[in-house]
Amino acid sequence: MRKHLLPLTALAATVALALAACSGSTDSDATASGDSTAGLQTLVVGATAVPAGEIVQYIIDSGQAAAAGLDIQITEFSDYNTPNPALSEGATDVNLFQHKPFLDLYNENSGDDLVSVGEVYLPPLALYSKTVDSLDALPEGASIALPNDGSNESRALLLLQSAGLIEVADGGSTVADITSNPHGYQFLEVDAASLPAALDDQDAAIVNFSFASAAGLSSDLQLLSEGTDSPYFNILATRAELADDARVLAFYGLLTSAETQQWIEDEYNGLVVPVAVS
Repeated sequence: MRKHLLPLTALAATVALALAACSGSTDSDATASGDSTAGLQTLVVGATAVPAGEIVQYIIDSGQAAAAGLDIQITEFSDYNTPNPALSEGATDVNLFQHKPFLDLYNENSGDDLVSVGEVYLPPLALYSKTVDSLDALPEGASIALPNDGSNESRALLLLQSAGLIEVADGGSTVADITSNPHGYQFLEVDAASLPAALDDQDAAIVNFSFASAAGLSSDLQLLSEGTDSPYFNILATRAELADDARVLAFYGLLTSAETQQWIEDEYNGLVVPVAVS
């Protein structure tokens, strides 16, 4: 069973009381101003465009955010390097784009103390190719592009190892940790956002769903993909002092609501897996 915070009904009641207590606006103020967000509590969410930004936008458009007393504002990021510093500096209140190992590595390298509120969805890492249509057809000595950030490079190597293509030392995180490469694959370490473009020059590339979807890569180009037992579910992250903030808890409840989970399954045809909560 994966991590969850509170039963949604109890969470909603707690949040409603907290938001009512800290709101300084009245119904008459909202009517006088004509502002549909008057009386709502603002939450600034940092997110990559796909799927995180789309999921957050759905929560806004479906009315779930307003019903929970939230005015959600999205700050979109096009890379993995800037969302966490923006969160640390207070430009955003939460972010949604990364898995826990990525966050842990960021904290270790930066000395920061960002925290996970909980898991939200899995965007499976997959091996794509534009030149072959199966693993068996991948040629000896094939060139394979990998993400060059520590946590996702390790994740990519583990995906290849799971298919028996290579072997990696325990705890290995870079190509230097490959202990067996019987097919003589050549590995190219590339910034994650540039991996879809690398497919034009390489035999294959391991790409995160966020960038694969944005580049129009479809599932029929996948040679190999993570299963739902992956430990790399994306998380909602925040600063330590906001971990128990009513707005943050309300937003996590919306991200993992039955309505949002169903939308994720329908919108992405199973290519994005919502976390199971109870």
